Amino acid sequence: MTENDKRHAIQSGDFTRLGAHYDGQGINFAIFSAHAERVELCLFDEDGKREIERIVLPEYTNEIWHGYLPGLKPGTLYGYRVHGPFDPEKGHRFNPNKLLVDPYTRELVGEVEWSQAQFGYGLDDEQKDLSFDETDSAAGMPKCRVIDIERDARVERPCVPWSQTIFYEAHVKGMTMLHPAIPETLRGTFDGLGQGAIVDYVKSLGITSIELLPIHYFPDDSHLLDKGLRNYWGYNSLAFFAPASRYYGPRGLAGFRDMVRAFHDAGIEVILDVVYNHTAEGNQLGPTLSFKGIDNFSYYRTLPDQPRYYINDTGTGNTINTSHPRVLQMVTDSLRYWAEEMEVDGFRFDLGTILGREPEGFDQRSGFFDAVGQDPVLSKVKLVGEPWDIGPGGYQVGGFPPGWAEWNDKYRDTVRDYWKGTPGTTRDFAARILGSGDVYDLRGRRPWASVNFIAAHDGFTLNDLVSYNDKHNEANGEDNNDGHNDNRSYNYGAEGPTDEDGVNTVRERQKRNFLGTLFLSHGTPMLLAGDEFGRSQMGNNNGYCQDNELNWLHWEDAYGSAEDLRAFTRRLIALRQEHSILRRENWRDGLAVIWLNPGGGEHTEDQWDDGSNTSIGLRISRVQPLEEGWDDVLILFNPLDGGIDFTLPDDKRWALELSTSNPELQGTERLDGQVLQLEARSLALLRQA
Repeated sequence: MTENDKRHAIQSGDFTRLGAHYDGQGINFAIFSAHAERVELCLFDEDGKREIERIVLPEYTNEIWHGYLPGLKPGTLYGYRVHGPFDPEKGHRFNPNKLLVDPYTRELVGEVEWSQAQFGYGLDDEQKDLSFDETDSAAGMPKCRVIDIERDARVERPCVPWSQTIFYEAHVKGMTMLHPAIPETLRGTFDGLGQGAIVDYVKSLGITSIELLPIHYFPDDSHLLDKGLRNYWGYNSLAFFAPASRYYGPRGLAGFRDMVRAFHDAGIEVILDVVYNHTAEGNQLGPTLSFKGIDNFSYYRTLPDQPRYYINDTGTGNTINTSHPRVLQMVTDSLRYWAEEMEVDGFRFDLGTILGREPEGFDQRSGFFDAVGQDPVLSKVKLVGEPWDIGPGGYQVGGFPPGWAEWNDKYRDTVRDYWKGTPGTTRDFAARILGSGDVYDLRGRRPWASVNFIAAHDGFTLNDLVSYNDKHNEANGEDNNDGHNDNRSYNYGAEGPTDEDGVNTVRERQKRNFLGTLFLSHGTPMLLAGDEFGRSQMGNNNGYCQDNELNWLHWEDAYGSAEDLRAFTRRLIALRQEHSILRRENWRDGLAVIWLNPGGGEHTEDQWDDGSNTSIGLRISRVQPLEEGWDDVLILFNPLDGGIDFTLPDDKRWALELSTSNPELQGTERLDGQVLQLEARSLALLRQA
């Protein structure tokens, strides 16, 4: 294909709108590259198999290459070839033999078909990434497709207050593949997730916000395909504006927004887990699929004195360079696209610390945080950071700026340790229950800034947390060397499933203890999908590559023997939502908080310092009673393997509202005396009678 083959007369176009945009008369193309010498737009036939035209973008303005093709319509398939220096020692890896994905494409057709062609260097060459490969990659690359989104005025959103928010971490495919009420043609798709059976179920739990694992387009890693596995989680993005077409149903791209609106109609927000910290292109030995071939030196952070190599603060081979204004623009443009055009309600940022990194390290006032905080759209959606990466100073729990919530691993670890019976955790446990004020009570941040969770996609499920002492990741093909070793789990006498009634009884109670703690803690609770009915991954704590029944939700379990656990979860959520005293909105709300010892007195400093004093009570009282909701509650905790008598405050009469040792308790049980026997490994919620 040469310039002489052109059939279209290209015009200069507009450099201010990056990507490919249809205006009713033609399509404007614009792409950033600060170091390119020439950019070719490649058009393909409707099947994406044959390159039918190659057109040089005629204009270069403010480091944007651009051109306008009149007569071109939505549905056009395209890609780019970018010419420039191939000089890895200086950070440049241009190779026009490689077809490249437009970073701003709204849709991709096809998948990466791995071969030598996707690599800019010769795989067998001794010089490795310093060599230059001339194999054309177009045949094995997905093609960008120009879309024209149907716009209408419907943008109604639930707008759930932070203090009432409950996240439900879920996977598009995992939620739908085994659901008997979802038609087989819709299983594993956005269309399926938006079906009434799924939406109604999530609503029935009392969930306010469903948080979806990554849905941005991502390829399957070649090393996984070689082992017969696939990338299930999706933390390997290639295109930040395009949904993963593997989740398309009959409605295609429109099915995503239909799904969002179905949840909105039920009053449920949709939160996206987004991965702007790295891409699927890996390190210097990775493929050339998009950014690496467009402008490697601008898009990625490279070693200052050796730009051939990448800064790897993500542990995935490369790190996105949000210090560059055009890269920062791409990230914020992407976020606005999903918030405005696709109507989502917020974002959870994977390895979010990366986005706050400047050349000198993490900065709470970095360009990214400033840009988002000042943006009229993004500053109003829910923003949740995963506040750690593997780089220097990468652990930043509590370090994000006001307006952000954060995944709080201190909560996860402490609560697991406490119920496992680890000595010396009581003081820290108390801080976590009250919203981790020691971490978040600064600069006007609220208790909701702490996103509390017991289990998430990464690690043991709730069931496996109380069923396994060790991880069992053999199916991942890495000799069980992958995944966390510090799980803080306990199997209570048998590794994995067992018929021993005594073991199962303890496990079920511990599940209720974890769920009770989660929903009676201040902060924002997050429930892992399926934990409400005891979903298991058979001890696999790193299911990223298991796109099969190991990860998919087995819905028959939800309506079988685990119905009791699901009913208990529903009741916890309902109590939390009905009584604001269980979900404080403000550190300075006038609530009186007292920690009690089993004798009924206030827990003393000596008792806090004594690691064996683990049975405690929390009294929360409202100084000025409200017309609705409780004004005085007691939450009692006993992680010991023996029962304990707990003397209740004698200034009031108390009623037992909920107990993990007696989950069948459905009504309020008025207590006759002032002593409650708190059974082994149990939690109790009491209120003023």
